[in-house]
Amino acid sequence: MQKKPFNPPQVADSPIADVFENRHPSEAEKKWAEKTLAPTLEKAPERPIGAPNGVNVDDQGNARFTTVSGVPIRRLYTQADLPTDWSEEQYLGYPAQPPFTRGIHATGYRGKLYTMRQFSGFASPEETNQRYKYLLEHGGSGLSVAFDLPTLMGYDSDHPASEGEVGKCGVAIDSLEDMEILFNGIDLEKTTVSMTINSPASVLWAMYLVVAEKQGADWQKISGTIQNDILKEYIAQKEYIYPPAPSMRLVIDTFEFGSKFTPRFNTISISGYHIREAGSTALQELAFTLYDGVEYVEWARRRGLDVDEFGPRLSFFFNAHNAPPARSGIA
Repeated sequence: MQKKPFNPPQVADSPIADVFENRHPSEAEKKWAEKTLAPTLEKAPERPIGAPNGVNVDDQGNARFTTVSGVPIRRLYTQADLPTDWSEEQYLGYPAQPPFTRGIHATGYRGKLYTMRQFSGFASPEETNQRYKYLLEHGGSGLSVAFDLPTLMGYDSDHPASEGEVGKCGVAIDSLEDMEILFNGIDLEKTTVSMTINSPASVLWAMYLVVAEKQGADWQKISGTIQNDILKEYIAQKEYIYPPAPSMRLVIDTFEFGSKFTPRFNTISISGYHIREAGSTALQELAFTLYDGVEYVEWARRRGLDVDEFGPRLSFFFNAHNAPPARSGIA
């Protein structure tokens, strides 16, 4: 007996309906769905990962697969999933050209290596200095400073509120002398330094610049980054000291100073990482972080700053994750 041809399902609860819904699959994909996928699902239906709940099971009881942000994941992606106006030039392009899908450098990292730095800082400035020298001697191409909680909150180590926290989650920096010890024997004109500091960022950065100046470094040549992102502190990390308006004034002060005297130093790292770690989805992380960036620019413009002067030094810090937001229409 001749086998009847398989007709594509027209009902939403069919296990292969998603192959045809809002898509225009090729004849080859249709054949795969009819001849291979459908029999497989009939024999072994997809099962949810973990205990069934509202996330991994739909209203019909079928398994649902999503990213950790809840964005649906198809079992197969083909050309039928591309935008109807897709073209290689518009959506893919070439390296070092918009939309930068293939990276920001024409040769990738074959010629321009990315900076390798380990987030590090503990106990005293002397001990952390030894660690920094070890890292640089063993392949590190930059430094990333972790400060202890009292420093992050603007307290000296001998303040009663600092008890039990000095040097625990980073290095304790109370004075210019501490900062000098921290970078003793490290050429700050040749070493890029990232500092994860927010509320007291302007104070710690001032100490850093004085140390560089004492070394004889040219401020026009030193490079690095201060996090200095106070808005995400109110949103997620909660290590703020001052009310929002005075805090924003300090941030814009660093923009203005940096654009005039340290043109190669990033005066902010607008951070989505902490927002994601606080429980946001990938889409929310991008939304909050990008709008934080817009807010900083608006405050700087109201100060009278030229965006072309400070804008190139606005850096961003996102959570590297296995759930990219591309399917959410952002990438």
